Parts: sequence; structure tokens; C-alpha cells
Amino acid sequence: MLIWLTEYLARYHSGFNVFQYLTLRVIMGVLTSLFIALIVGPSLIRRLSEYQIGQHIRSDGPLSHLDKAGTPTMGGLLIIMSIAVSTICWAELDNRFIWVVLLVTLLFGVVGWIDDYKKVVNKDPNGLPARYKYLMQSLIGLGAALFLYNTAQVDAETQLILPFVKAVSIDLGWMYIVLSYFVIVGSSNAVNLTDGLDGLAILPTVMVAGALAIFAYTTGNARFSDYLGIPYIPGVGEVAIICGAIVGAGLGFLWFNTYPAMVFMGDIGALALGAALGIIAIMVRQEFVLFIMGGVFVVETVSVILQVVSYKLTGRRIFRMAPLHHHYELQGWPEPRVIVRFWIITVILVLIGLASLKIR
Repeated sequence: MLIWLTEYLARYHSGFNVFQYLTLRVIMGVLTSLFIALIVGPSLIRRLSEYQIGQHIRSDGPLSHLDKAGTPTMGGLLIIMSIAVSTICWAELDNRFIWVVLLVTLLFGVVGWIDDYKKVVNKDPNGLPARYKYLMQSLIGLGAALFLYNTAQVDAETQLILPFVKAVSIDLGWMYIVLSYFVIVGSSNAVNLTDGLDGLAILPTVMVAGALAIFAYTTGNARFSDYLGIPYIPGVGEVAIICGAIVGAGLGFLWFNTYPAMVFMGDIGALALGAALGIIAIMVRQEFVLFIMGGVFVVETVSVILQVVSYKLTGRRIFRMAPLHHHYELQGWPEPRVIVRFWIITVILVLIGLASLKIR
């Protein structure tokens, strides 16, 4: 929206042409979403507290978490709003990639909102039944995958790219839809499972989104993509705007979510952010790199799967509690130690993922 205004103002002063540069608009997207989150955050937290939209704490979890009961949740509203407003302000709104990411993020946010509403307002500890939640996620994920497949303009949009391997691309055909579906839904649930400690999920999300912004920018630039040996996809560079908005909104939310948290994001935020990372990785053809950079999310998810399978098959638990961050808490690690160490691991994994741009 603001890009149209700057185009108009550029007729009267050439200085406004600077806003046509994608790099500047990414920076403005970060700052806009950050300031929105910081400004709106306090009033939103007060409103959530007034309506007694507080977090329910599991009685079988770490005892240290019992003090968190009643902390306002559904703070993901702040993240989604900041992302949407910032993106609409600075992105080219005739770009199909922008609208797909926005819609997927918002729709997954709706699924999370329904789940949170049932938990904290209707006082139903089970929330939205898993079968309905998975069905809604599946419909959105498949819809996005089908749209991207049917609107692909170059072959690279539906080819599988392997990290650290040069000049290797595999035509997926209809398998692109299957892969995209699993990436979107899997990423969404993985971030949701990780969101169990103050700030644990949001900063890794910020770091991965920042790295994906670099992938989007280089993939959408013919010169850089040719130099780096990655596919060139026209128009996908604009997705860096949304990545920047996620970074800004995430940092703004972390201001209130850092230990001890003043607000939790809830499923509305976790499901939306995970889906956003998944759909962006698909657009820039870096699904495997997302798997690497989001290693913390992957391990958290695998820990839950292993725990459930082991208990059903043998009656024994592998971990003291799943997801994995609770296991370390029950082993005596203070919550801040678990959080910061997972952050450090994410920094390392993101750097490895970024290295795939050059090491081929």
C-alpha cells in the first residue's frame, strides 16, 4: 500500500524512488511490524487479562509451570496482526506469493484461535478435537499446494532442490503437492509443539524467517541466483517482505514473552508461524534447508512421536516427559537454561543452512 504512495510521490521528488528497492522495504517491514507489536502489545495483554483469557497448565508437567497458570494467552493475535499490516504496507500486492503466504498464515491462525478459544474460554482442556484440527490444517495445506502447483510459471517452482549439491534438480510432478502438504502441516505442528517455554519457539522462528528472507531475495534475483547456483523464480523475492515482517513481529512479541512471560502466543500464533515458515520454504524451494535450520522444531516433534510409539508398544517412556524441553526441565535444568541452549543450537543450524547457498 505504501509502495503505491511512494511511487506517486516519486513523481514530485526523486528521493522517494529509494522505496522501490526491495532491501529497504524488507528493513521497513521489520521495523513496522516491530513497532506495531511494541505499541499494541501492552493494551492487548491488558485486554486479554480483563477477559481472563489465561493459560491452562497441565498438572502432570514441571511444578515450576504451575505459577504460570492464568498468564494471558492468544498473544499470537499480536504477531499475526503485525505481520499482516506490515506486509500490506510494504509488499507489492499484485504478487501471488504474497497473498498465498498471508492467507495460509491467517487461516492457520484461525484454526489455532478456535483451539485456544475452546481451551481458555469454554474451559475445555482438550480444545479443538485433533481430527478436526488436522482436517482443517490439511484442507488449507492442500489448497495452498494445489494453487502453487497450478500457477507455477517456471519449471523451478515445482522441482526438488538438494542443499550442498550443485546443478541437481528433480522434477516432482504431482508429488510436489504431497511434499508441500507435509511441509506446511508438519512445520505448523512442529512449531506448536515447541511452544512450551517462555520464548522457546519465537526466537528460533525469527532466526529461521530471517534466513528464509535471504533465500527469498537471492532466489528472486536473476543475477544472484545464477551466481549461487540456485533456481531463479521470478517474483518470489517479494516474500522477503513477509519474512522481515515475521522477524519484526517476533522480536516485538519476544519483548513480552521473554522469561518470565507476560503473555503466551497460544496455538493461534504457533500454528500460523509454523505454516508461514513451511509455505515460504516451499516457494523458495528450500524444504530440506528448512528441515536443517528448524532442527529444534524437528527434534521436539520427533521426541513426541518416539514417546507415543514407545509407550504404546512397550508401555515405557523414552523421555521423562515430551516434548523434549520438558524432559530437560524434569532433569533439573532451569527453564532459562533450556531456552537459551535451544536458541544457541538454532543459531548454529541456521548458519549451516545459510552455508548451503555457497557450498555446492
